[in-house]
Amino acid sequence: MSTIDFEKFSKYSKPGPRYTSYPTALEFNENFTYDQYIHYLENAKEKLSLYVHLPFCRSACYFCGCNVVFTSKEKKLSTYIEYLKKEVDLLAQHIDTSREVIQFHFGGGTPTYYKAFELDEIVTYIKSKFPNWSQEAEISCEIDPRFFNEDQMKVFQKHGFNRISFGVQDLDEKVQKEIHRIQPLELTQKAVELARKYGIKSINTDFIYGLPYQTLETFKKTLELSTQLNPDRVAVFNYAHVPWLMKTQRKFDETTLPTPDVKLQIFQYTIDFFESNGYKMVGMDHFAKPEDELFGAIEKGELHRNFQGYTTKGGANLVGIGLTSIGEGERYYAQNTKDMKVYEAALDAGKLPFERGVKLSDDDYLRKAVIMELMANFSIDMKRVENEHHIDFKTYFADALEALQEFVEADLVTITEDKITVSTTGTLLIRNIAMPFDAYMKKYAQSKKSFSKTV
Repeated sequence: MSTIDFEKFSKYSKPGPRYTSYPTALEFNENFTYDQYIHYLENAKEKLSLYVHLPFCRSACYFCGCNVVFTSKEKKLSTYIEYLKKEVDLLAQHIDTSREVIQFHFGGGTPTYYKAFELDEIVTYIKSKFPNWSQEAEISCEIDPRFFNEDQMKVFQKHGFNRISFGVQDLDEKVQKEIHRIQPLELTQKAVELARKYGIKSINTDFIYGLPYQTLETFKKTLELSTQLNPDRVAVFNYAHVPWLMKTQRKFDETTLPTPDVKLQIFQYTIDFFESNGYKMVGMDHFAKPEDELFGAIEKGELHRNFQGYTTKGGANLVGIGLTSIGEGERYYAQNTKDMKVYEAALDAGKLPFERGVKLSDDDYLRKAVIMELMANFSIDMKRVENEHHIDFKTYFADALEALQEFVEADLVTITEDKITVSTTGTLLIRNIAMPFDAYMKKYAQSKKSFSKTV
């Protein structure tokens, strides 16, 4: 990667989406109705991806931007399982359950806050209603190493789990204390060793840069230590500071957060570090060993992006199960309620806990394809888009191409007759480069409380 003027680059630090969806969740609304959602569920033919949200945590990690419920009451956890079953029953009434399941994911919260027998109960019940699982299905779980034991791992092995993602965030003691997540390296090592012992072939570790008290020097040490974990994939996320949404983030003294130019230095160092250690950059914030299927998907142009990050399982109908879960079909997004009482009341009344969503217009559908290709592959094949969507690319996206000129002049983007390509340095600003294709960005131009900063 070429030498970067980080101070000059930091001018690009402005609010912008991460594009785990397009349109983004800010566009979800009540105009997309329950009946429309049911219609899509009943008529979809694609293979299935099932996401189950287990929202409970024992205590708060102050950096977290997820939808979580803090509790120490086991009764809350067991009650939730009964409601998950009700939801699965209702979904099975509206979905052709013979469709093949090619992806299953437990997210949270802290999924392994649940005991082994409870995790077994949930997966067994879902399999009883959705029995057709592909031999090649990606079956995964997010795990906090502080809540993980061998009995849980045996359940994962029994159900064919083949991918586990461990949250690490940072290995510096001062940073860990400030973010309210004390997690020594040895503890994470034991968790990784346990997963390997039971045959998990794909292990991911998550890190976050931009946290309080992080410096380039402290993060260098974290990266050095992390090599002892030897993961197959690594995700290094830019901390999303959204204190207007997340109360726990208000505990941070904002003067302790690294500045945009320091964050850029950290991320450039991270890219160089992993690439010199045998990993390849995949999409915006992931790294994978060359033998990993994510990397193979890039070579074939088959990498996709969704709410779980980057995946090889594109084209599936994602069905969200549980509190706040988001589903995705070819032409819609649908989200469950975030309120536990509303969630339970809906299911008690025999209705899915759907709250809002969005139906994609032809323009949304086209822009989603373009933005997701850019986010996944750092390039856009304009001729392919023209053929698939029956448009003249340079006419349709004239304003976007004009907005990209500043990136072209800075050697961050190259535009040829039929391709837009982002340079290696430009990948640091991929969110900014995608934003000109976003038809909704104009209405957020003056808003500082819509998205986290891109840098």
